[in-house]
Amino acid sequence: MRQSQLLMPTLREVPSEAEAASHQLMLRAGLIRQLAAGIYTYLPLGRRVLRKLEQIVREEMDRAGAQEILMPAMQPAELWQQSGRYGEYGPELIRLRDRHEREFALGPTHEEVITALVRDEVSSYRQLPVMLYQIQTKFRDEKRPRYGLLRGREFLMKDAYSFDEDWEGLHRSYKSMYEAYNRIFTRCGLYYRAVEADAGSIGGEGGTHEFMALADIGEDTIASCDSCDYAANLEKAEYGTELAAHYEQGQKQDELERLHTPAIRKIEQLVQALGVSADLLMKTLIYVADGSPIAVVVRGDHEVNEIKVKNMLSAASLELADQETTERITGAPVGFAGPVGLSIPILADFAVMALEAGIAGANEKDYHLGNVKPGVHLTNAQVGDYRNAAAGDKCPRCGQGRLTFHRGIEVGHVFKLGTKYSEALNARFLTAAGIEQPLIMGCYGIGVSRLLSAVLEQHSDSNGIVWPESIAPYRVHVVPVSSKDQVQMDLAMHIAARLSDAGIETLLDDRDERPGVKFKDSDLIGIPIRIVVGKHAAEGIVELKRRNETQVQAIGLEEAISIASGIEN
Repeated sequence: MRQSQLLMPTLREVPSEAEAASHQLMLRAGLIRQLAAGIYTYLPLGRRVLRKLEQIVREEMDRAGAQEILMPAMQPAELWQQSGRYGEYGPELIRLRDRHEREFALGPTHEEVITALVRDEVSSYRQLPVMLYQIQTKFRDEKRPRYGLLRGREFLMKDAYSFDEDWEGLHRSYKSMYEAYNRIFTRCGLYYRAVEADAGSIGGEGGTHEFMALADIGEDTIASCDSCDYAANLEKAEYGTELAAHYEQGQKQDELERLHTPAIRKIEQLVQALGVSADLLMKTLIYVADGSPIAVVVRGDHEVNEIKVKNMLSAASLELADQETTERITGAPVGFAGPVGLSIPILADFAVMALEAGIAGANEKDYHLGNVKPGVHLTNAQVGDYRNAAAGDKCPRCGQGRLTFHRGIEVGHVFKLGTKYSEALNARFLTAAGIEQPLIMGCYGIGVSRLLSAVLEQHSDSNGIVWPESIAPYRVHVVPVSSKDQVQMDLAMHIAARLSDAGIETLLDDRDERPGVKFKDSDLIGIPIRIVVGKHAAEGIVELKRRNETQVQAIGLEEAISIASGIEN
């Protein structure tokens, strides 16, 4: 490909609207251009990379036994109503009506559509297992699109779905996909972790893992053990628990201490006013779960994990109570709630129950209570894991290591759905014994366009992109120093033709530009191998440099072609 004919509008300045490094690089290197917030056009270089990512995904899906299909992006609302997600999914679901006033949605995912398809086409155990996948554009009306392709409203996704006759079959399908994902992300040159995660709006009855690309810009927090392979998203992360002996054995009744704390509502204020550490305080928050109030008690230095609370209650909705509700239930303004004397259900975190005694709100304006003993005053609480894990917590798996934290970008997610969708959409089959039962499902997603951004967050330097060879838009960049020097141009075109004829993707910079401009653009777009044809062209000597190295080799023409072709001694 001649660079003079390539639509590759590079930028010297970092665009002001781009916060993430990957977004800046894609704009500067001419990979993408924005049409509207969260909606992008892929220019030729960006599209070439995207196709290579698709191909890696496609090869590994095929290797795992999945069959490729393509489903409609526009989905009838009736399917979403049958699954119960039409009202639950929220404003991210883009809804529309056709000219006949029939309701549709632009698919953010395809569980309903694939379940309806298999329901109508698979009726016997003899047709199972089956695994289907597609690579298709998805739509989600993000409230705040940001970071370029990392959080967009239109994006490319690979979604796969498995159908089995029993849970043992699902476990095999899940394992097959899990292994395929490891191969995919490794081939893409990604540094990643597979972590335990919450199923979210997809739902399901079994386990789920997220694949996280490690990057500081990531919106997810990963907790991992420093001694074993345990890793989980913060929303799912557990921690090793040790209830204190005084809680397990019970405690004697002592007088509660009434503490005057005028206008002191926050943990930081209490710490300063009472001269105690936050880990001796009991933080009580009032929530409304599916319309009913509950109290959640965590230690003052911890944060409530609302997903854990919601999952424990099997609640469809969970939100903090407003000021009026809090005052009606506790008899005090927000900031003075405490577990002692509450008549609503109380969820108390393990770490609270491990305290010998602590300080909590008194359910009275301007007062807190001291000497609150979990073994005496919280005997009716439901004890469990209701907080975010924290750095230094004991590992819940090996019990020896401690948890450390990293930021990550979710690039893949695998779910064991069970019968969530097959029951709702009546997707059933006949077993070998002639018994009708629902299909057992799994689903497996990869954000292909997000994967492009994640790779760039990890593979760049101060000069631009450093592509892994597996997904680079071209393998070789041939750069004649002067396009006006006929000897240089003839040799450069000869090299480019030889490489192209050998099936090596090659870009020839035939532009009439200064050498400095050419080299800056070459570093910016990050092609793995650069061959510079300069003043020694007449002698058949060129300079070869790999993008991820600083060393420049002055070598002969044939050796350069061999190296660029992947044939090295």
